[in-house]
Amino acid sequence: MTHQPTQSPQFFLTAPSPCPYLEGEFERKVFTHLVGDKAPQLNDLLTQGGFRRSQNIAYRPACETCRACVSVRILAQEFQPTKNMRKVQMANADLVGAIHDAEPSTEQYSLFRTYLDARHRRGGMSDMTVLDYAMMVEDTHVETKIIEYRRRGPDTFLTGKGEGELIAVALTDRMGDGLSMVYSFYKPEMDERSLGTFMILDHIARARQQGLAHVYLGYWVEGSRKMAYKVRFQPQEHLGPKGWERFAAKPQV
Repeated sequence: MTHQPTQSPQFFLTAPSPCPYLEGEFERKVFTHLVGDKAPQLNDLLTQGGFRRSQNIAYRPACETCRACVSVRILAQEFQPTKNMRKVQMANADLVGAIHDAEPSTEQYSLFRTYLDARHRRGGMSDMTVLDYAMMVEDTHVETKIIEYRRRGPDTFLTGKGEGELIAVALTDRMGDGLSMVYSFYKPEMDERSLGTFMILDHIARARQQGLAHVYLGYWVEGSRKMAYKVRFQPQEHLGPKGWERFAAKPQV
Protein backbone atom coordinates (compact mmCIF):
# COMPACT_ATOMS: atom_id res chain seq x y z
CA MET A 1 0.00 0.00 0.00
CA THR A 2 1.25 3.46 -0.86
CA HIS A 3 0.62 6.42 1.42
CA GLN A 4 -0.07 9.90 0.11
CA PRO A 5 1.70 12.75 1.95
CA THR A 6 -0.67 14.76 4.12
CA GLN A 7 1.47 17.85 4.74
CA SER A 8 0.95 19.51 1.35
CA PRO A 9 -2.54 20.37 0.05
CA GLN A 10 -3.89 18.64 -3.02
CA PHE A 11 -5.34 20.85 -5.74
CA PHE A 12 -8.17 20.01 -8.11
CA LEU A 13 -9.61 21.62 -11.25
CA THR A 14 -13.31 22.06 -11.97
CA ALA A 15 -14.93 21.42 -15.34
CA PRO A 16 -15.74 24.49 -17.48
CA SER A 17 -19.03 26.28 -16.77
CA PRO A 18 -20.61 29.53 -18.05
CA CYS A 19 -18.99 32.63 -16.56
CA PRO A 20 -21.36 34.64 -14.35
CA TYR A 21 -19.61 37.92 -15.17
CA LEU A 22 -18.60 37.89 -18.83
CA GLU A 23 -21.06 36.71 -21.46
CA GLY A 24 -19.75 34.02 -23.76
CA GLU A 25 -16.84 33.08 -21.50
CA PHE A 26 -16.39 29.88 -19.51
CA GLU A 27 -14.84 29.66 -16.08
CA ARG A 28 -12.78 27.00 -14.37
CA LYS A 29 -11.52 27.01 -10.80
CA VAL A 30 -8.61 25.39 -9.04
CA PHE A 31 -9.43 24.46 -5.45
CA THR A 32 -8.20 22.68 -2.35
CA HIS A 33 -9.63 21.76 1.04
CA LEU A 34 -9.06 23.91 4.13
CA VAL A 35 -9.23 21.41 6.97
CA GLY A 36 -7.25 20.50 10.05
CA ASP A 37 -4.96 22.41 12.36
CA LYS A 38 -2.99 24.00 9.51
CA ALA A 39 -6.09 25.46 7.82
CA PRO A 40 -5.61 29.03 9.18
CA GLN A 41 -2.01 29.25 7.98
CA LEU A 42 -2.91 27.72 4.63
CA ASN A 43 -5.84 30.11 4.24
CA ASP A 44 -3.52 33.08 4.91
CA LEU A 45 -1.03 31.85 2.33
CA LEU A 46 -3.62 31.08 -0.33
CA THR A 47 -5.57 34.31 0.19
CA GLN A 48 -2.36 36.28 -0.29
CA GLY A 49 -1.97 34.26 -3.49
CA GLY A 50 -5.39 35.23 -4.84
CA PHE A 51 -7.60 32.47 -3.47
CA ARG A 52 -10.99 32.92 -1.83
CA ARG A 53 -12.67 30.78 0.81
CA SER A 54 -16.10 29.16 0.55
CA GLN A 55 -16.86 26.89 3.51
CA ASN A 56 -13.87 24.52 3.80
CA ILE A 57 -12.76 25.13 0.21
CA ALA A 58 -10.15 27.62 -1.06
CA TYR A 59 -10.48 28.40 -4.76
CA ARG A 60 -9.30 30.77 -7.46
CA PRO A 61 -10.08 31.20 -11.17
CA ALA A 62 -8.07 29.04 -13.57
CA CYS A 63 -9.74 29.95 -16.84
CA GLU A 64 -8.00 28.86 -20.03
CA THR A 65 -8.62 31.94 -22.20
CA CYS A 66 -9.37 34.73 -19.71
CA ARG A 67 -7.57 36.53 -16.88
CA ALA A 68 -10.26 39.11 -16.15
CA CYS A 69 -10.75 38.21 -12.46
CA VAL A 70 -8.29 40.24 -10.37
CA SER A 71 -7.81 39.86 -6.61
CA VAL A 72 -8.29 43.14 -4.72
CA ARG A 73 -7.22 44.24 -1.26
CA ILE A 74 -7.58 47.65 0.40
CA LEU A 75 -4.59 49.21 2.17
CA ALA A 76 -6.49 49.83 5.39
CA GLN A 77 -3.88 51.87 7.23
CA GLU A 78 -3.60 54.38 4.37
CA PHE A 79 -7.27 54.56 3.45
CA GLN A 80 -9.03 57.92 3.34
CA PRO A 81 -12.80 58.01 2.69
CA THR A 82 -14.19 60.12 -0.12
CA LYS A 83 -16.83 62.78 0.44
CA ASN A 84 -19.59 60.35 -0.56
CA MET A 85 -18.20 57.68 1.75
CA ARG A 86 -18.27 60.10 4.67
CA LYS A 87 -21.94 60.73 3.86
CA VAL A 88 -22.55 56.98 4.00
CA GLN A 89 -20.85 56.82 7.38
CA MET A 90 -23.04 59.63 8.69
CA ALA A 91 -26.20 58.03 7.28
CA ASN A 92 -25.40 54.85 9.21
CA ALA A 93 -24.09 56.41 12.41
CA ASP A 94 -27.08 54.89 14.20
CA LEU A 95 -25.87 51.35 13.40
CA VAL A 96 -23.41 49.22 15.35
CA GLY A 97 -21.84 45.92 14.40
CA ALA A 98 -21.57 43.22 17.06
CA ILE A 99 -19.12 40.34 16.54
CA HIS A 100 -20.33 36.79 17.13
CA ASP A 101 -18.93 33.32 16.63
CA ALA A 102 -19.72 31.80 13.24
CA GLU A 103 -23.11 30.42 14.22
CA PRO A 104 -26.21 30.75 12.00
CA SER A 105 -29.62 31.89 13.20
CA THR A 106 -33.13 31.87 11.77
CA GLU A 107 -33.08 35.68 11.85
CA GLN A 108 -29.93 35.74 9.73
CA TYR A 109 -31.38 33.28 7.23
CA SER A 110 -34.61 35.27 6.94
CA LEU A 111 -32.60 38.38 6.01
CA PHE A 112 -30.35 36.34 3.72
CA ARG A 113 -33.37 34.91 1.92
CA THR A 114 -34.94 38.36 1.50
CA TYR A 115 -31.66 39.71 0.13
CA LEU A 116 -31.24 36.88 -2.39
CA ASP A 117 -34.83 37.13 -3.60
CA ALA A 118 -34.47 40.87 -4.17
CA ARG A 119 -30.92 41.06 -5.57
CA HIS A 120 -29.84 37.64 -6.84
CA ARG A 121 -33.00 35.78 -7.79
CA ARG A 122 -31.26 34.08 -10.72
CA GLY A 123 -27.82 33.72 -9.15
CA GLY A 124 -26.02 30.57 -8.18
CA MET A 125 -27.08 30.94 -4.53
CA SER A 126 -30.76 31.60 -5.23
CA ASP A 127 -31.94 28.13 -4.17
CA MET A 128 -29.99 27.93 -0.90
CA THR A 129 -31.98 26.37 1.93
CA VAL A 130 -31.61 27.09 5.63
CA LEU A 131 -29.29 24.07 5.86
CA ASP A 132 -27.18 25.41 3.00
CA TYR A 133 -26.91 28.72 4.80
CA ALA A 134 -25.91 26.99 8.04
CA MET A 135 -23.13 25.16 6.20
CA MET A 136 -21.91 28.41 4.63
CA VAL A 137 -21.50 29.92 8.10
CA GLU A 138 -20.41 26.94 10.19
CA ASP A 139 -18.23 24.93 7.83
CA THR A 140 -14.95 26.71 8.55
CA HIS A 141 -11.62 25.64 9.98
CA VAL A 142 -10.24 29.18 10.15
CA GLU A 143 -11.00 32.15 12.42
CA THR A 144 -14.40 33.21 11.12
CA LYS A 145 -16.85 35.64 12.71
CA ILE A 146 -20.37 36.90 12.05
CA ILE A 147 -20.90 40.65 12.40
CA GLU A 148 -24.54 41.62 12.96
CA TYR A 149 -25.52 45.24 12.36
CA ARG A 150 -28.43 46.72 14.28
CA ARG A 151 -29.47 50.18 15.45
CA ARG A 152 -27.69 51.50 18.50
CA GLY A 153 -29.52 51.17 21.79
CA PRO A 154 -29.22 53.01 25.10
CA ASP A 155 -26.94 50.28 26.51
CA THR A 156 -24.79 49.78 23.41
CA PHE A 157 -21.81 51.49 25.03
CA LEU A 158 -21.94 48.77 27.73
CA THR A 159 -22.95 45.70 25.74
CA GLY A 160 -21.26 46.50 22.43
CA LYS A 161 -24.44 45.34 20.69
CA GLY A 162 -27.25 47.05 18.85
CA GLU A 163 -30.96 46.55 19.38
CA GLY A 164 -33.99 45.87 17.24
CA GLU A 165 -34.21 44.28 13.82
CA LEU A 166 -31.24 42.80 12.02
CA ILE A 167 -30.28 45.18 9.22
CA ALA A 168 -27.06 43.74 7.78
CA VAL A 169 -24.69 40.80 8.25
CA ALA A 170 -21.07 40.14 7.29
CA LEU A 171 -19.29 36.78 7.34
CA THR A 172 -15.63 37.62 7.86
CA ASP A 173 -12.31 35.78 8.23
CA ARG A 174 -9.54 37.22 10.36
CA MET A 175 -6.13 36.48 8.95
CA GLY A 176 -2.60 37.34 9.95
CA ASP A 177 -2.44 40.38 7.67
CA GLY A 178 -6.05 41.48 7.37
CA LEU A 179 -9.77 40.84 7.24
CA SER A 180 -11.35 38.93 4.38
CA MET A 181 -15.00 39.68 3.63
CA VAL A 182 -16.36 36.26 2.69
CA TYR A 183 -19.98 37.30 2.17
CA SER A 184 -22.32 40.09 3.24
CA PHE A 185 -26.03 40.84 2.89
CA TYR A 186 -28.52 43.41 4.11
CA LYS A 187 -32.09 44.68 3.98
CA PRO A 188 -32.60 45.44 0.28
CA GLU A 189 -35.29 48.05 0.91
CA MET A 190 -32.74 50.29 2.67
CA ASP A 191 -30.97 51.37 -0.52
CA GLU A 192 -30.58 54.92 0.69
CA ARG A 193 -28.17 53.73 3.39
CA SER A 194 -25.67 52.15 0.94
CA LEU A 195 -25.20 49.32 3.41
CA GLY A 196 -22.72 47.42 1.25
CA THR A 197 -20.40 50.42 1.22
CA PHE A 198 -20.96 50.97 4.93
CA MET A 199 -19.91 47.41 5.81
CA ILE A 200 -16.69 47.75 3.82
CA LEU A 201 -15.94 51.04 5.58
CA ASP A 202 -16.63 49.37 8.92
CA HIS A 203 -14.22 46.54 8.08
CA ILE A 204 -11.54 49.06 7.13
CA ALA A 205 -12.01 50.75 10.51
CA ARG A 206 -11.80 47.39 12.30
CA ALA A 207 -8.63 46.45 10.44
CA ARG A 208 -7.05 49.77 11.39
CA GLN A 209 -8.00 49.31 15.03
CA GLN A 210 -6.48 45.82 15.05
CA GLY A 211 -3.29 46.93 13.32
CA LEU A 212 -4.06 44.84 10.23
CA ALA A 213 -2.77 45.96 6.85
CA HIS A 214 -5.49 44.78 4.48
CA VAL A 215 -9.17 44.24 3.80
CA TYR A 216 -9.62 41.59 1.11
CA LEU A 217 -12.62 42.15 -1.20
CA GLY A 218 -12.31 39.13 -3.47
CA TYR A 219 -12.30 39.51 -7.24
CA TRP A 220 -12.80 42.52 -9.49
CA VAL A 221 -13.59 42.28 -13.19
CA GLU A 222 -12.99 45.44 -15.21
CA GLY A 223 -16.17 46.38 -17.05
CA SER A 224 -18.45 44.40 -14.72
CA ARG A 225 -21.09 46.69 -13.21
CA LYS A 226 -21.56 44.22 -10.33
CA MET A 227 -17.96 44.74 -9.23
CA ALA A 228 -17.36 48.39 -10.12
CA TYR A 229 -17.78 49.48 -6.49
CA LYS A 230 -14.64 47.66 -5.36
CA VAL A 231 -12.17 50.06 -6.98
CA ARG A 232 -13.69 53.04 -5.16
CA PHE A 233 -11.82 52.14 -1.96
CA GLN A 234 -8.36 53.65 -2.38
CA PRO A 235 -5.51 53.04 -2.02
CA GLN A 236 -5.69 49.39 -2.94
CA GLU A 237 -3.56 46.68 -4.48
CA HIS A 238 -4.32 44.23 -7.28
CA LEU A 239 -2.63 40.86 -7.67
CA GLY A 240 -0.88 40.51 -11.01
CA PRO A 241 1.96 38.52 -12.58
CA LYS A 242 4.50 40.53 -10.56
CA GLY A 243 2.63 40.15 -7.28
CA TRP A 244 0.56 42.73 -5.42
CA GLU A 245 0.80 46.17 -7.00
CA ARG A 246 -0.96 49.45 -6.34
CA PHE A 247 -3.90 50.19 -8.56
CA ALA A 248 -4.82 53.79 -9.35
CA ALA A 249 -8.50 54.23 -10.14
CA LYS A 250 -10.12 57.36 -11.48
CA PRO A 251 -10.58 59.98 -8.73
CA GLN A 252 -13.81 59.68 -6.75
CA VAL A 253 -15.67 62.46 -5.00
